Amino acid sequence: MAHAERQQVHQTVFLGDLIGYGANPTEVLDVVMEQAERGAIVVQGNHDAMAVTPPTSITSQGAVTAQWTHNQLELHHLDFLRTRPLLETQGPCLFVHATADAPAKWRYVEDERSAQVSLDAALVQPEIRYVFGGHVHRQSLYYQGTGRSLMRFKPTPGVAIPTPSHRCWLATVGSVGQPRDGNAQAMYAVFDTSPAKLTFFRVPYNHALAAQAIRKAGLHESLASRLEAGA
Repeated sequence: MAHAERQQVHQTVFLGDLIGYGANPTEVLDVVMEQAERGAIVVQGNHDAMAVTPPTSITSQGAVTAQWTHNQLELHHLDFLRTRPLLETQGPCLFVHATADAPAKWRYVEDERSAQVSLDAALVQPEIRYVFGGHVHRQSLYYQGTGRSLMRFKPTPGVAIPTPSHRCWLATVGSVGQPRDGNAQAMYAVFDTSPAKLTFFRVPYNHALAAQAIRKAGLHESLASRLEAGA
């Protein structure tokens, strides 16, 4: 958040999975809810939904974590998560945790084909030119090339990418709290509407302390070790 402030960001968007992996769900939600009161857009992710209504059968690590997270939250946290939309639009942008074609099915955008399906669904709304999603914990940018099919571009952190609106774009901006590309630094992106450009960032944070908190809370070791490894 401090890094984004230095970029002079004036509109914040949270792309879901606010909680579900870490040991500080109430603190995270307090921050996000305060931002929402200031006008931030917040969409729901699959782990947010699981925290609201944990699986009845506790047979997996994800179910155990969802139940633990649910038990930490107060009613106003649960109400906030429950009422988040699956997708939101603002001007030429559509924001969704997973895919625009079936946001409640939590499908992953992992390649050009899945990106095309999501983008095509978004473009039913003629004003939409940009789709921003999370879910995959990696940073990628897909764009319409000279032909019909999408092309995938791997961004360089800190380098602005021109994203003119005569093309259509889909970005997966990565994960603040649990990157999975071998780099423990947090991920996010800044979109500048004029001139249209998108900059992906990696930001160091005290992931060792976050891992320590996970272990102290008694959550599964893998949740801590993957923060340290960024994988």
